[in-house]
Amino acid sequence: MVCLDIDGTLLQYDGTMHDFTRDAVRACVEAGHQVVLSTGRAVIATKPIIDMLGLSSGYAVCSNGAITLRLDSSLPDGFETIERVTFDPTPALQMLRGQWEDAVIAVESGDVFKVTAPFPDGELDGEQVVVPWEELMTEPVTRVTFRSPTGTSEDFLDLAERVGLHQVNYAVGFTAWMDINPEGVTKASALEQVRRKLCVEPANTVAVGDQRNDVEMLEWAARGVAMGQAPDEVKAAADEVTAPIDDDGAALVLRSLI
Repeated sequence: MVCLDIDGTLLQYDGTMHDFTRDAVRACVEAGHQVVLSTGRAVIATKPIIDMLGLSSGYAVCSNGAITLRLDSSLPDGFETIERVTFDPTPALQMLRGQWEDAVIAVESGDVFKVTAPFPDGELDGEQVVVPWEELMTEPVTRVTFRSPTGTSEDFLDLAERVGLHQVNYAVGFTAWMDINPEGVTKASALEQVRRKLCVEPANTVAVGDQRNDVEMLEWAARGVAMGQAPDEVKAAADEVTAPIDDDGAALVLRSLI
């Protein structure tokens, strides 16, 4: 079972995928490995990558583990949602309110994001609806996203510690971007359920990722591989480090499995 992050692992920072990487994923599938995409992306943003890679069966994990898809090319959409974990965003939102002057916040509900202000183009795939603050808390959600154009990842790590985010799982991105998920929900928790469905032995699991939301996944896998450009704490969680995204580090790992 080969578990792959998307952005910064398979996709370059400009949103393209090198042929060498795409061909390595397809070769892994053809060799009989179960390739499972595991991403912070919403479903609507994951589906084009599924199609790009030609994945017509198996599973995919989206929204940092909150949503699990079963892929089946015979279905109208090419997939069905088999797991969707939600939580009440109210406590986290109340703690974060007013903590960062230019922060914008989104809550994810299906393919629609309720936002306090529009996010820059390309950052959220799916419909964005600007709503009053109170409307962010009217229903359970799969994720809360907190971002700022002026802060840094270190700022947001300090912020999470300062406000005491508990009863949730959170991951800070490469920049000032924080994703908050239901407590206990990570890429690893969803992948463990997929592993059991596939009847794959724990020793036969490989994961490749590049960011803090990949840490649990890398620790969970028997062979956890961090991309070469990953932050130090991500590399520390991995069993090994491959080349950076510019040098197709994920493809090198995949080729080693064939």
